[in-house]
Amino acid sequence: MTATARVAHPAPRFPAVRRAALDTVQVNLGYRCNQACHHCHVDAGPLRRESMDAPTIDLVLEFAQRAGAREIDLTGGAPELNPHFRALVSRARAAGLAVVDRCNLTILGEPGQEDLADFLAAAGVRVVASLPCYSAANTDSQRGKGVFERSLAGIHQLNALGYAADDSGLVLDFVYNPIGPSLPPDPALLEADYRRELAAYGVRFNQLLTITNMPIKRFRHALERDGRLAEYHRLLVDNFAAANLEHVMCRRLVSIDWAGYVYDCDFNQMLGLPLGGRQRHVGEMLATDLDGAAVAVAEHCFGCTAGRGSSCGGALTG
Repeated sequence: MTATARVAHPAPRFPAVRRAALDTVQVNLGYRCNQACHHCHVDAGPLRRESMDAPTIDLVLEFAQRAGAREIDLTGGAPELNPHFRALVSRARAAGLAVVDRCNLTILGEPGQEDLADFLAAAGVRVVASLPCYSAANTDSQRGKGVFERSLAGIHQLNALGYAADDSGLVLDFVYNPIGPSLPPDPALLEADYRRELAAYGVRFNQLLTITNMPIKRFRHALERDGRLAEYHRLLVDNFAAANLEHVMCRRLVSIDWAGYVYDCDFNQMLGLPLGGRQRHVGEMLATDLDGAAVAVAEHCFGCTAGRGSSCGGALTG
């Protein structure tokens, strides 16, 4: 009896995405970080030295204002370790731009950063803080020994300055991402868990943002090591939700790397997929209208559209 030949099915292709009006300019100020987290899609750490220089920061601010962006979203690494971080924040705020600082919390206790929390509060910066779990054991397993306790110390600094207090205007959001290869749970239920568990530590926060781990860089290497990359990719594809396409962050955000090159999102940045498929420096784009332009997409984009969706602003749909 002749065995039936197995038919190889082509890998699903991610749908085309086109841009809407630009809202956010996300700026990676460098890959240096005081932590080296297992899930980090940037491969950031204490030994990295890449850092955006002052002339590039000038161009970033000019681009954001000319493009009509509403906010500057600062990331890294630990963005605060860039020597021009505070000057950038002050200039952006003076120009009427909202500023988001993607803070790992432990940076607030590093030598030389003792007044960082005061600076952020005085400038009215929204802090989006990494806190992958309300459990010390789970947080430390992902981010390093003692990180949970140091994170609590940073939160208490921010809370003491009015962050997450009623009518203060100072916003402190937390970011959750799964420990392993799974989709985030229901964000409303998880936020309730966070509030209940963290109340014991006297912690206040505004909202919890749930983010799916992208199968790239350090997390991809871990999946490959454990033989689970194909399984995780299948999970993302099987949970694709077309309703999320309208809300993916690449439609209203651009990502600029430490050297000034522009991408559709920070995941594409880490994979070297330039904006719309053509490498351009921010200095070349000061008069560019991106509305309607095509987004560079690939298989990792299923991570942003699986389940409730995922973006730097958390889940995309309820």
